[in-house]
Amino acid sequence: MKASGDQPGGRLNAPCETRGSPRSATKNPRIDTAEGVRRMSAICGHAESSGSIKKVGNKISSKVSNRINKINKTNLKIEFKNLYVSGGGTMKKSVCSAIALMGAMGAMGALCAGNAMAQSSVTVYGIVDTGVVYTTNANAAGNSVFKMPSLTGSFPSRLGFKGSEDLGGGLEAMFVLETGFAPDTGSMGQGNRLFGRQSLVGLKSNSWGQVMLGRQVNMTYIATLKTDVMGPNIFAIGSIDGYLPNARSDNSIGYLGNFSNFTVGATYSFGRDTSATGGPAATGCAGEVAGNSKACRQVTALVGYDNKSFGVTSSYDILYGNTGAAGGLTSSDNTDQRVTLNGFVMIGDTKIGAGVVDRRTRAAGAVNTNSDLYYLGASVPLSTALVLDAQVAKLNVKSSPNDVTLMVGRLTYNLSKRTALYTSLGYQKNGGTSAVAIDAGGTVGAGKNQLGVMSGIRHTF
Repeated sequence: MKASGDQPGGRLNAPCETRGSPRSATKNPRIDTAEGVRRMSAICGHAESSGSIKKVGNKISSKVSNRINKINKTNLKIEFKNLYVSGGGTMKKSVCSAIALMGAMGAMGALCAGNAMAQSSVTVYGIVDTGVVYTTNANAAGNSVFKMPSLTGSFPSRLGFKGSEDLGGGLEAMFVLETGFAPDTGSMGQGNRLFGRQSLVGLKSNSWGQVMLGRQVNMTYIATLKTDVMGPNIFAIGSIDGYLPNARSDNSIGYLGNFSNFTVGATYSFGRDTSATGGPAATGCAGEVAGNSKACRQVTALVGYDNKSFGVTSSYDILYGNTGAAGGLTSSDNTDQRVTLNGFVMIGDTKIGAGVVDRRTRAAGAVNTNSDLYYLGASVPLSTALVLDAQVAKLNVKSSPNDVTLMVGRLTYNLSKRTALYTSLGYQKNGGTSAVAIDAGGTVGAGKNQLGVMSGIRHTF
């Protein structure tokens, strides 16, 4: 899909512009179309003899008549009787330019439109991913449940629009508008936002990276993209820490740059989360409060190195609270901090990825928690169409028995480049009074272990 490159209020292309209007010659007689063509031919330098004038005049008259007929069809009338011809050189050039402009108007318009369209592009893309999931111990009574998941299958469903405009010199303007939705009901995700996954605009350079403004994924999200082999699967580390697959920031300025094999990035948010509908993507901390420079602010940063054989990435993330925010962060003095260290290595076609997420919360009422989330996984292509992913994860809550252990496997069969069938199998153990569900957005009885199975289909476009 192509989009116009018009710039409101600005110039489009120099060939499409018109220069000033000639002064009217009040002393010159009015002329009709035929006589006007003859005299214009002479003015434009074609009058060598009366015969040549007549021939040239007839040709021009025919072309002008055809042009007038076409223009009249669009309710535009050109009256040559109102045109005056001056003997001055400036007027001669202006009149000739007017005739040339009429004859070339259609071609020039097409040229301008072509040039504008060649500078910009817009892409529509998306994923629809759903299936059926079964989990045990879905409540305190230990009952099981069959259901269609809302948040994710192997990937969350989405619809997106992204575009760019070549500004020259290796510089591009770019934007992304991406909405998440629940395929089981059609409702919007990410706290009922219209473009909850991403809503940003920015500039991108081949030499220094890209700067983005708006709602965007932050560096915690980016840090695990190459190391977490399960990604946002329904059974994954995102079930243990729901922030990880939802690490986005409202009202933020972001930077991301790639220099050879090195990557650096950062985001700063003036108000990290404006939605208060609940869940990890809607924690109700709008920020941008006058007189409080810390209220609902968020800072994230990343540095990494990777090549085709291995990679290492580290990130830093701190969220500040304010009145009404979820998670006990009801003051701007309350914080939730995560530091990650992640890496992967390729052994042939097999990827092995691992990492640790160190988390420290300083919530209201002096409720302080420290925890470490470890994960280790592998992705093994069994054939050109069949891929096996597996992962183990452990949440160690310091000075608490509420640890969580997860084991998950997923088998994916690719029917084509865009369509796949998959089955996931997971088991999660909750220690103490922990009540972390194995499926993202699911439920589990406190202290109960949980088994989950899901089969589904994914289509990308």
